[in-house]
Amino acid sequence: MSSHLDNLPPIIDGRQSETALRVQRGTMRLLRERFDFCCYAEVSLANGRRADLLGVGPKGDLWIIEIKSSLQDYQVDNKWPEYHQFCDRFFFAKPPELDGAIFPSDQGLIVADGHGAEILRNADEEKLPAARRKAMMLRVARMGADRIHQLMDPGPSAV
Repeated sequence: MSSHLDNLPPIIDGRQSETALRVQRGTMRLLRERFDFCCYAEVSLANGRRADLLGVGPKGDLWIIEIKSSLQDYQVDNKWPEYHQFCDRFFFAKPPELDGAIFPSDQGLIVADGHGAEILRNADEEKLPAARRKAMMLRVARMGADRIHQLMDPGPSAV
């Protein structure tokens, strides 16, 4: 017997490597357990970029975490400076086997696997301007509601 659950969109969309998914899971666990953050994966930003993880803290803090699964992944991607204008803190997250020395020393750094994570280097805090924070919070609220809606009603979207 088929259920509506058979038609849900996949949690993994195929863009992330298995290593990146493990880093994502461990980082999300760290943010929830240690900092009481709620996390969103694959967040579209107003500048057209997509953050790997966006954490929202209990006081409205916004952290963006850019996941790098390999040296090549880091070397081919130079868009990360564009994330700073959308968060209070910015971190890279990496698997244990990737050398942390490749990352800029003035950026936050997290090491993670599929079970958990640790902050190796904290990120400087640069508070968002009020108008940008409001825009980000509205974006996150609407995105979260839309994702829940898609899970509850995976049929065609109303336009």
